[in-house]
Amino acid sequence: MGAVRFTFIESPIGDLYVAASDQGLTCLLFDQFAHGPDRAGWEPDNGSEILAEARRQLAEYFDHQRTTFDLPLDLRGTPFQLQVWKELTRIPYGATTSYGEIAKQVGNPTGSRAVGAANGRNPVAIVVPCHRVIGAKGDLTGFGGGMARKEWLLKHEGAILTLSLAGVSGLR
Repeated sequence: MGAVRFTFIESPIGDLYVAASDQGLTCLLFDQFAHGPDRAGWEPDNGSEILAEARRQLAEYFDHQRTTFDLPLDLRGTPFQLQVWKELTRIPYGATTSYGEIAKQVGNPTGSRAVGAANGRNPVAIVVPCHRVIGAKGDLTGFGGGMARKEWLLKHEGAILTLSLAGVSGLR
């Protein structure tokens, strides 16, 4: 495998840390992330076509011009994590689902907590839309980018109608 290249992309919800191998996007995380891939040996972007395309598609997404992403992915995780992340890509723009529903889809109907753990380790936020997974009762639950960003993304997509960001700084 070739080198992994990274860059930062400005967005309405803060800088995004984005990386790609020659095979596809490996990382899209918020400026403050708790989990993520091992970044040892990664190099600054020097003209990666995948990162340029990610930048273009994300700009379209934030400008309400794109509802799906067409980017190659190079995800690394356990077989279960990969299965959950693949299922996340099937959640349509503007829709939400629960951890329990994802668990049923991956053949583990009692595995909502395991799905939550896999969801929390998703290395490619937004493109693999982990923000679209909510609690069984419709409540917004954990998100690696922070709850204000999750709420912003769901509002942006029209999945929720109200947005309360009182006291939250740094979101445009």
